[in-house]
Amino acid sequence: MQHVFVYELISHQWIKNNLGIRVKSGWSVDPFGHGSTVPYLLKSSGVLSGTVIQRIHYSWKQWFAKQMMGDFLWRQNWDSVGYTDMLIHNQPFDIYSIKHSCGPHPQVCTYYDFRKVPGEYNEHLLRAVPIDEQNIKQKADTLMEQYERTGSLYPHNVILVPLGDDFRYDHEIEWEQQYRNYKRLMDYINGRKEIYNAEVNFGTPNDYFVEVRNRMSEFPTLKGDFFVYSDIFTEGRPAYWSGFYTTRPYWKLLDRELERNLRSAEILYTFGLNMARQQKYNDTIKMLERNYEKLVQARRNLALFQHHDAVTGTSKAFVMRDYALKLIDGIQNSVYLQTYVVQNLLLGNANSLVPQYRVIVPESDFESYDTVSPKVLVTISNFRKIVVFNSFVQHRQEIMKLQVNTPYVKITDANGNVLTHQINPVWNLSPSAHTSASSEVKPIEILQNHFELMFVVNLSPLSLNVFTITVEEGTKSSSVATVYCQHCRETQNVFQMKNIQIGDIQLENKKIRVLFDGKTGFLKSITKKNTEKRTFCEMTVAAYQSAQFHSGAYLFMPDLNSREMEREVLLDTTNQFIIITSGAIATELTVINGNMLTHSSRLYLIDGPLSEGIYMENIVDFGIPPKNRETELYIRFSSAINNGDPSVFFTDTNGMQMQKRVTVQRIGIEGNYFPISTGVYIEDDEQRLSLLVDHSQGASSWQPGWLEIMVDRRTLYDDARGMGEGLVDNKKILAKYWLLLEDAKKKENNEVSKPSLLSNYLSNSLLYPPNLFIMEDSFSQDRGQTQFDNLINSPVHLISKALPCDVHLLNFRTLTDQTFTQFPSNSALMILHRQGFTCDVSTKITIPNCFLEPMSTNKQAAFRPGTRFNTLHVKQLTKTSLTGFYREKHFDSLDEVNVFPMDLVTLNITFSSS
Repeated sequence: MQHVFVYELISHQWIKNNLGIRVKSGWSVDPFGHGSTVPYLLKSSGVLSGTVIQRIHYSWKQWFAKQMMGDFLWRQNWDSVGYTDMLIHNQPFDIYSIKHSCGPHPQVCTYYDFRKVPGEYNEHLLRAVPIDEQNIKQKADTLMEQYERTGSLYPHNVILVPLGDDFRYDHEIEWEQQYRNYKRLMDYINGRKEIYNAEVNFGTPNDYFVEVRNRMSEFPTLKGDFFVYSDIFTEGRPAYWSGFYTTRPYWKLLDRELERNLRSAEILYTFGLNMARQQKYNDTIKMLERNYEKLVQARRNLALFQHHDAVTGTSKAFVMRDYALKLIDGIQNSVYLQTYVVQNLLLGNANSLVPQYRVIVPESDFESYDTVSPKVLVTISNFRKIVVFNSFVQHRQEIMKLQVNTPYVKITDANGNVLTHQINPVWNLSPSAHTSASSEVKPIEILQNHFELMFVVNLSPLSLNVFTITVEEGTKSSSVATVYCQHCRETQNVFQMKNIQIGDIQLENKKIRVLFDGKTGFLKSITKKNTEKRTFCEMTVAAYQSAQFHSGAYLFMPDLNSREMEREVLLDTTNQFIIITSGAIATELTVINGNMLTHSSRLYLIDGPLSEGIYMENIVDFGIPPKNRETELYIRFSSAINNGDPSVFFTDTNGMQMQKRVTVQRIGIEGNYFPISTGVYIEDDEQRLSLLVDHSQGASSWQPGWLEIMVDRRTLYDDARGMGEGLVDNKKILAKYWLLLEDAKKKENNEVSKPSLLSNYLSNSLLYPPNLFIMEDSFSQDRGQTQFDNLINSPVHLISKALPCDVHLLNFRTLTDQTFTQFPSNSALMILHRQGFTCDVSTKITIPNCFLEPMSTNKQAAFRPGTRFNTLHVKQLTKTSLTGFYREKHFDSLDEVNVFPMDLVTLNITFSSS
């Protein structure tokens, strides 16, 4: 939900800061379907009047019209009393243009588009003529007839008629043309109320909602959302807009990369800036204030990408490239600020003694436009220090990974304790490395002088943790993994290599036993060790054949004359490799199918919540077009879970809540794909199967027991919805997942379905992994700087106590100074989300250091007693609206703050300057 709320804050605060206006109503007329999160955010922002929506399924529009329910209250699923209600106006016709807005007859409405720009031709040009004394009565009569027909769809006597379209009012002359002609019509109609019995005025959405509320005291209530959107524009049959959920996943991953890095940068910047101000670190203050613009620009880049033709992947290729460059720029700015603040928080006033370059650098290289988060090789000659930032307000168990140049290492924490670690091989997965022109299988090789260091960390809430990697040359480490592979070549005599036995493959840890197909390397079944119950769960990788000229960037429409492509046809089994890597921390099975798909499944062997599920990664590369043309690639898990017939499944809405979906067979698979941002699950009375994702994509459950996600799409042809070209700019992606099989209890029918606490824990780790930084080698190896060595060795704790484990720190965002808008103020918005969870799933799972406040109608504390910010003094603490504009309540301490399940709470925290 982070990226949605960033857009909300940026837009509202820009309007307030630049125009002096506080937003009173919402306007959301061009998303392709509407989710339930936006009205909740608008309500939380202090928008009181209502919001306008437009593009919903044509059947919904018909139903609203028949029921005269075009104005309704949108209520969140978990709300039983109505405190989240937002008044919604549904525009009754197809789209927002003048052609479709004056009434039900587009051929009539075109006569009322008065734009005439020299050299421009459109369908309105010949029909619309200026209003004069000769035609004004006929034009007024016809227009009022359309208005009356529109008004018949509502129980009151007010209608809202937009006057515009895409790319309108870009010439000054149009403003005059539209205003002059409509003003003449309005004056004519308003001057003859005895004839027309109506009044027509220019107005705003807020004016509309005021008039409606004056006439109505009660409204119908709706829960749920408006997916999947469908139109019947071009072919006279339904076309479902479910393709854009997955379109261009590379960009969707970049979006999440910026989101997670911006969030960390916001939190670190707030602490770093105010600590520097209170400690009078003048050089640091100047540096952070000078670079505040980088933070603002990263916010804007992320907000810009939330446009309905950006994050959806539905813009032309050159536009998408521009978006990607802006996302990369935002990532670079966010990471730069992170490294500088981390360095200052660790060194404090000693930072000024360090040479004027960055001591702390990121562990990933974000300079390339074409690759997401490439890991840098960390060269260790003697020892190297690394820093891990935990951005959560809870204790976390996490697995960190680095690429290092030697397998002979040990890793210690700040107290000198040796941490468990594992050394894995790094494989050469370049296309030339494991493909051959002949039928002979070419062995896959381990890269020389590249090793993956994996280690377990237990992190304090909101903390910077320092670890030291020391080289122990010449000692054969027991932490080096054992590798099982049929056609692999060891190039450096480090790893013990063994052949894989023929037959199915079984991997296990203390919690689960997992069976994989020996031929494909894909999952077959999961056994929970606490019950010894085996659950069939077969993974399939396949694709739908796109219907040419129908399936495109917006639409998903499989070819009805072509059955699904079998995985043996789709995947290159002639160049298939199955590799098992087993060590002290994890055991992992990787299957490489040519150049298109590399799939990994990992079980963690350590005690803790990470051992409860299966961690998965997919590297997908469609290659150069037209290869893999008209391909809608998906992954399906076929399980023994009885989730109903027709199939019932649950998808998240922006990570805020879960929405029940019921499969409708008659509208095809394309009408049963739904968007997911964080996860999807199916369940019966005994078990729940969840798939948690790291980026937005489409998901479905077409048959009972099935759980399916779409991975990538390539269509060579346009779908006639405005983009004007096919999807051929696919890029190599790395997607990460958690597959979770949980024990469940039977629920009451009226109970709102929620994730488990474990599911939220793993999802948060997937979306916001710890930030890892490396100390520059030249600084690390200079043993003469002992004072810095001691300082860098000390962890930094930014908060005194952990928050309850269901409270998520959504952001801690420094506000702009009201007078000097290029500088930061000494106030910040802390946004907390109490993530709802059910106690009926994973009831026997224990998360270490997890604190839960008792469920009570009187108190749901967000902070434990005595919680404070270390080294920072708070001057004022106020509960506000999401945008910070409306102050609701003053607190004397954090102890007084309550957040009820599922809700957001925003705190405006003003820090003292000394």
